[in-house]
Amino acid sequence: MHTSPLLAAEARVIHPEKIPTAVLYDWDNTLVDNWGTVAAALNHALVTFGHAPWSPDEARMRIRQSLRDSFPTLFGDRWTEARDVFYAYFDAHHLEHLRPLPGAEMLLTALAERGVWQAVVSNKTGRFLRAEAEALGWTGYFARLVGAQDAERDKPDCAPVRMALDGAALEPDSEVWFIGDADIDMECAHASGCVPILIGDKAGEGIGQYPPRYRFPSCQSLNDLVMAIGDTIFVPAQVGAAGHV
Repeated sequence: MHTSPLLAAEARVIHPEKIPTAVLYDWDNTLVDNWGTVAAALNHALVTFGHAPWSPDEARMRIRQSLRDSFPTLFGDRWTEARDVFYAYFDAHHLEHLRPLPGAEMLLTALAERGVWQAVVSNKTGRFLRAEAEALGWTGYFARLVGAQDAERDKPDCAPVRMALDGAALEPDSEVWFIGDADIDMECAHASGCVPILIGDKAGEGIGQYPPRYRFPSCQSLNDLVMAIGDTIFVPAQVGAAGHV
């Protein structure tokens, strides 16, 4: 009987026994739900430039890379025009349907109370990412909020990971968790040396090549584990202006 790469990966994972010194999060579909606005903005750009819109399932499978990596392939020489159409739509609507995912804020609070360095590494454009964190009242949880185009290259490159850990006196290693919902997050974790942790069950085809070390159905279940493990002994370095790169 054929076993999917994700189920095979799940069979190999166990729960961590120790709280990390730092946690890096993806943003969309990891901590927050703003998927409808992302997909609607992309379809608006596709239709504007004469392409067929993507179904919800197709969009979820295909929207992985940052805009500057994916739009040249989708729109060719007109990708900057399509970018502007996408941004205009998204800018007008992205705070309307923004919602925290179940357990996300509890997880952020639990790790903050234990002195864990927390940051975001997202392929959402940085200014949108920071506006959404501000709207949710979450800016204070994060030492860094690194979005697309903030570093010299975007995820899965290691550059945004290095930027996210800047100031923490830490290197990406087994003491740093990278939590995300997609294969590109696991790829970034593997490439940078962080511990790959998968949230949910819609990771994408690349999960077989970049399997998670640990897997949880939701932030709520990961929070339950953190609460059961206990305190960390890590004392983070002094942070500057919270939430900014």
